[in-house]
Amino acid sequence: MVGPPGAGKSLMAACLPGILPDLTPSEALEVSMVASVAGELPGGRLIRARPFRAPHHSASMAALTGGGLKARPGEVSLAHLGVLFLDELAEFQRPVLDSLRQPVETGKVTIARANAHVTFPARVQLVAAMNPCRCGHLGDPALACARAPRCAADYQAKVSGPLLDRIDLHVEVRAVSAADLVLPPPAEGSAEVGARVAAARAAQTARYAPHGLRTNAEADGELLDAVASPDEPGRKLLAQAAEQMRLSARGYHRVLRVARTIADLAGAAGVGRAHVAEALSYRRRAPVN
Repeated sequence: MVGPPGAGKSLMAACLPGILPDLTPSEALEVSMVASVAGELPGGRLIRARPFRAPHHSASMAALTGGGLKARPGEVSLAHLGVLFLDELAEFQRPVLDSLRQPVETGKVTIARANAHVTFPARVQLVAAMNPCRCGHLGDPALACARAPRCAADYQAKVSGPLLDRIDLHVEVRAVSAADLVLPPPAEGSAEVGARVAAARAAQTARYAPHGLRTNAEADGELLDAVASPDEPGRKLLAQAAEQMRLSARGYHRVLRVARTIADLAGAAGVGRAHVAEALSYRRRAPVN
């Protein structure tokens, strides 16, 4: 998410424990095992809530992906089956961020040592927030710095393209005005959204149970083609967009997963053109010039 200063706090509030779906018994065991290895299992009891980790942008590579003399899991593993929230994304060191590319792609992280290789699970929902530029006021001519808009291109370039390609939803958020604060609440509240999400997750659980998977994010290859191939209008739109947007193979398959998830949230049996169009709208925009 790219937005004004303070936007990350709103995003963090939306991801706080208690709002996330409940862990199943097998998931609770997985999460608790990782926490136990890290020495973070409270009272030796099973963890029932999905983890939410929000490391500071000064975190080292070892802190994020794991390491140490006796290899211990890092933040990406401690967030397994939960949320890893990276606020001020562009302030993290670039090599630290790039170390997340493999865990985000495969759902696991391997720590290599001279005498052993240790693999920890890391199936996380990566959520990140950052300002559009260093001053944070790119869209406001009265407050933007003298280098705008060039400063935005330099600042956003601190996050590598391959990592951005692994982030499925890119949303730009405008500053909230005083008038916005007095508006009535939205027609659909958190409880209603939560119910739709729970229904969509239940549908995915039933769909992937024979394959030993949980969600659309884990589907790949022939299985992904079988469950997420759009109808003919959707296929034509995706083919056209793939060429115009220069989607990588990874990006193409990620659009399919997002479109399948959008269809699940709508209660649709198949993936249609509207679902593909919405999924494409979330792909990364061209960098600011």
